[in-house]
Amino acid sequence: MSECTHDCSSCSENCSSRTEQNKEDMYEKLNNMSSVKKTIAVVSGKGGVGKSLVTCAMAVEMNRRGYKSAVLDADITGPSVPKAFGINSKCKGSEFGIIPETTKTGIDIMSINLLLEHNTDPVIWRGPVISGTVKQFYTDVVWKDVDYMFVDMPPGTGDVVLTVFQSIKLDGIIIVTSPQELVSMIVSKAVKMADMMNIPILGIVENMSYFKCPNCKEEHKIFGDSHIDEIAQQFGTRVLGKVPMDNALAKCVDTGTIELFVGDYFENAANFIEDELSIK
Repeated sequence: MSECTHDCSSCSENCSSRTEQNKEDMYEKLNNMSSVKKTIAVVSGKGGVGKSLVTCAMAVEMNRRGYKSAVLDADITGPSVPKAFGINSKCKGSEFGIIPETTKTGIDIMSINLLLEHNTDPVIWRGPVISGTVKQFYTDVVWKDVDYMFVDMPPGTGDVVLTVFQSIKLDGIIIVTSPQELVSMIVSKAVKMADMMNIPILGIVENMSYFKCPNCKEEHKIFGDSHIDEIAQQFGTRVLGKVPMDNALAKCVDTGTIELFVGDYFENAANFIEDELSIK
């Protein structure tokens, strides 16, 4: 073996430095006007578990703590982020790139619905075009002085998820699930994909964990008993939160006023992110 000169261009060895350099080269570069300190993807093994809800709520929680937060909506065929924030205007471009829309409290948002003429227009595109669009949302949008970016992913382990995992430098993922019996299999798929792609798993958020009766205050397990603590232990991760079925939260999402919701469901997750992915 020849002596290392630290010049990978003239070296054929697959050393750790070369591997890390190749990995960095593989990532898409941000717009020259952009600055994003930490990027967190919110994923799920299946649809309908509240992934977008968690994404938006985490952006709101971090924003309330004084951080500049942003949401990149990577669910091109099922975008719901603008609706949760009550955004109906369209993004505009400049000589520097696409300017994201900003919510009432200052959260930057980019979603395909901010480019379509009508919010109900379907996106009927092939996988490669969808994946390319997600990359452009990262590279062509001016993400200015963002502390925490949350990427709302489509469900499953398909093209877009693979594209994001390979093309965007992620600081971690949050897995969203529900208390149903098949949860172990769903979490397992997400965990295994993250492990294969060397993406850190920050933890699991269980949505629709229970329903608390407003009259008797008793908690009802609509989808059965939760096993999320055992599952988190099985996969060597942690539970970041258990979010109940809350009519007030659902109404805020439906009416585009998620920034007005008052509750502590996401405090533990935000505390962990502050500690684990500190920007200070």
